Amino acid sequence: MKTVYKTTGTCSTSIEIELDENGIIENITFIGGCSGNTQGIAALVRGQKAEDVIARLEGIRCGMRRTSCPDQLATALRQLINK
Repeated sequence: MKTVYKTTGTCSTSIEIELDENGIIENITFIGGCSGNTQGIAALVRGQKAEDVIARLEGIRCGMRRTSCPDQLATALRQLINK
């Protein structure tokens, strides 16, 4: 399953997500944002269950913003697995 999620409230503009049929993250690519941080997030979540990643990343904020790239990834994954 492959999708592109349009982010809101972050420097990244979208996230490309690939999950296998069991909800395991195969690949994540952030478009825009802090390159080193988003590449690090993508590397750390590869091979993880989407539900586990949601539980770890949901609610993380970036400074005074109400969201962050990790939080937006959690939102995108939740929408994807609830389809």
